Amino acid sequence: MEKLDIKNQSKKGILKTLGTMFKWMGNLWPLLIVAFIFLFIVSYVRTLLPLFGQHIIDVILGFSDGGTKLPAYIARYIVADTLVKELIIAAGMILILAIFRAIFIFLRRWISAHFGENIGYRLRNKLYRKIQNADYYFHSHSETGDLIQRCTSDVDAYRRFVAERIVEVARLLLLVGLSIWQMSKLNTDLTLISLVLAPVILLVATVYFKKVKKEFALIEQNEANMTTHVQENVSGSRVVKAFANELYEVKKFKNLNRKFTDSDYKLIKKMAFFWSSTDFISFMQYCLIAVFGIIYASRGVISLGTYITFLAYAGNIIWPMRQLGRVVGDFSKTTVAVNRLEHIIDNKDEYDDSEPNSKPKILGHVKFKNVTFKFDDSNKHQLVNVDFNVEAGETVAIIGKTGSGKSTLMKLLVRILDYQEGDVFIDSTSIKDIEKHYLRSNVGIILQEPFLFSKTVEENIGIADKEVQTDRVENVAKIAKVHDDIVNFEKGYKTLVGERGVTLSGGQKQRVAIARMLLKPKPILIFDDSLSAVDTETDIQIRRALKKEWKKSTVFIITHRITTAKEADKIIVLEDGNIKETGTHDELIKIDGLYNNIWKIQSRIDFQLEDGEDNE
Repeated sequence: MEKLDIKNQSKKGILKTLGTMFKWMGNLWPLLIVAFIFLFIVSYVRTLLPLFGQHIIDVILGFSDGGTKLPAYIARYIVADTLVKELIIAAGMILILAIFRAIFIFLRRWISAHFGENIGYRLRNKLYRKIQNADYYFHSHSETGDLIQRCTSDVDAYRRFVAERIVEVARLLLLVGLSIWQMSKLNTDLTLISLVLAPVILLVATVYFKKVKKEFALIEQNEANMTTHVQENVSGSRVVKAFANELYEVKKFKNLNRKFTDSDYKLIKKMAFFWSSTDFISFMQYCLIAVFGIIYASRGVISLGTYITFLAYAGNIIWPMRQLGRVVGDFSKTTVAVNRLEHIIDNKDEYDDSEPNSKPKILGHVKFKNVTFKFDDSNKHQLVNVDFNVEAGETVAIIGKTGSGKSTLMKLLVRILDYQEGDVFIDSTSIKDIEKHYLRSNVGIILQEPFLFSKTVEENIGIADKEVQTDRVENVAKIAKVHDDIVNFEKGYKTLVGERGVTLSGGQKQRVAIARMLLKPKPILIFDDSLSAVDTETDIQIRRALKKEWKKSTVFIITHRITTAKEADKIIVLEDGNIKETGTHDELIKIDGLYNNIWKIQSRIDFQLEDGEDNE
């Protein structure tokens, strides 16, 4: 997968990123509106509480005759014939408002949590579906560790921001706005003094956002590199041990870990500077309010109760503005995460609306007509004017040097890759006119390096049919000549296969994959050098069993073995993407060509090996 362009991503418009965030919310956005409504109620009630202090000091205790600043719908209930009763009523109303506020805080958090978890659930499903539907180019240029990180930590960063931080921003704005409104009703001049350093905090937060966004992008990239390295080494542990390469891999991880740690530490230093500077500015702002409040109170401009109330409101303004740093930092991280997730979500699906829906009956007749293909990132053609015809039920062997285009040829047949020129027909229908899922469900393909899941042997074989009977699983295992191996395992068919099949030998993995593919009969079968890890005798037994069981299926066998190719009805010899020779074994060994040379070399090697055994 392409690395995130840190420089360009840091310049991406904030509004565009926010638009993407809201777009991914889908039809869940009304929950956010409900959360905002509850948040307004919570914030408004909080701004009422300081006014009780003013009412108690100035009105009930009689330190001023300026009257109450509480709303009339509350103040009229705090009336009694004694001071003690009035204090008890005021305390009771404060308690009631606190409980009321707590209820709405709970409701707001419950809705935010419900909103966030559903957002994460939907986005993870969407990402997984996009990855499943991505084309060959996407997967061949993607790193597993990076994809895992994008689908986990990046999704979590986005989920937390839209469910928590957006609501937090609204909370800060509401609290600050309502507090300023309440303060302005107490004293306009002191309100302006309370806001004098607010622009400085906003300026520092803006600079901080621009600085840390690049740092977050670099951290994400370094973490992805580290995760990919761990994933590859865990999966390839046997290779590492086979080459005694543990020390090298440990050093490599140490270097990747150092890069990640250094980039993280660099961010932490910026964060420390921001927090300390905003703390100092907030402290200075608080000092200004305290000093000017004392001056105003001593001159009688404001009452003692009003001064105490201003100090309470100051906290509602200063500390929320300080919290902008956390919000800004999280927004920076989220914009990076959203940009990384867009690489997956905006990737074109392999199955789109332009794909045909045709599902003709497939018998197995295959025709390649002047097919030419090259990879998008290459200037050299992998296949050039490939032209051949295979009748239904025939077995065709494809042989050639490494890199001659054998596997590419079969990938074109199942449209894992799409050719640029010519056409491929199955039973007179162009494969580009056949629905992809349907096409692939009728073509069984086994790769040289089959992938097995961390499930039991029985589950791996029966993965294409969840309702398959055990007898059927054992039957296809016998055809693939792996049944005897399985029954000798400690738990037989219930034996758990390690990740990617590491607990099985190469030959066992290939034969389990063959059994899996044979579970449901298919009109076309492809063996992409998938018998390379089994001995020649087992190879012959498997192919003869296949020919007996599925004699109507068209079979393509990619192989380097002449002993495998010689029994095919037709042999196609590829060289540099061109068909050099076509015919049966008997026909091709009479021609002085590539096949004849391979035949002579392999025959000579076999003879020398047999001669060596006799001499022993």
